[in-house]
Amino acid sequence: MAKKNEKIKQHVKKHYAELAKGTSCCDVSTCCGPSSRTSYAKMIDYSDEELKGLPDSVIGTVAGCGNPTALAGLREGEVVLDLGSGGGIDAFLAAKKVGSKGKVIGVDMTEEMIQLAKKNAEKMKADNVEFRLGELENLPVEDGTVDVIVSNCVINLSPDKDKVFSEAFRVLKPGGRMLISDIVTKGELPSEIRENLEMWAACVAGALDEKVYLQKIMNAGFEKVEVVAKNYFMGMVLSLKVRAYKPS
Repeated sequence: MAKKNEKIKQHVKKHYAELAKGTSCCDVSTCCGPSSRTSYAKMIDYSDEELKGLPDSVIGTVAGCGNPTALAGLREGEVVLDLGSGGGIDAFLAAKKVGSKGKVIGVDMTEEMIQLAKKNAEKMKADNVEFRLGELENLPVEDGTVDVIVSNCVINLSPDKDKVFSEAFRVLKPGGRMLISDIVTKGELPSEIRENLEMWAACVAGALDEKVYLQKIMNAGFEKVEVVAKNYFMGMVLSLKVRAYKPS
């Protein structure tokens, strides 16, 4: 199992490294969206006001399935952690909301994405944003130091979601909250899809049944687990927005 999981992880990492370098051939069949990234960003609920002023190098790597920062209720001064931060769009939007007294940490396992996000931060003079190379299953973040966790179409890419949610719980402060936008399914995917590495990179093969996904969040210790919104993508595949809290 460990060998299989590592194979999946390396394939996903390669896919998103290519996206960071602008050499990925994403299309509407993947979670990267259509060729027009701005159109895709608007389709998944980013507003014109939010996209205004963002460099092309930020919008060009939008690969999510929602806009978690719009639903997270971010407040000035909060510390936010973005799981799978990519080129940084959610981190930068969060940074505007928490202000100079707050802080945003973006974690991504793809070195090319971290390098791109850091360059984007320099372009935007985003002094309250920090990007760290690391895996969601082993977050480079101290215990109980984060007020809010956001994540956008990334946890489905992990072959060990129990560990991801356990790590998220660990780094949150008591009473902290998590707002995730992710891909789930209604029912079990066929084995031929589950075993397809390309479908893993496309945010499909790693998607769990909605009930299983929510149970894993609860198993990690979260409470008040609530589905905020859901939108069907195709067939049995849907985008789910979930809010959950770490007990005080």
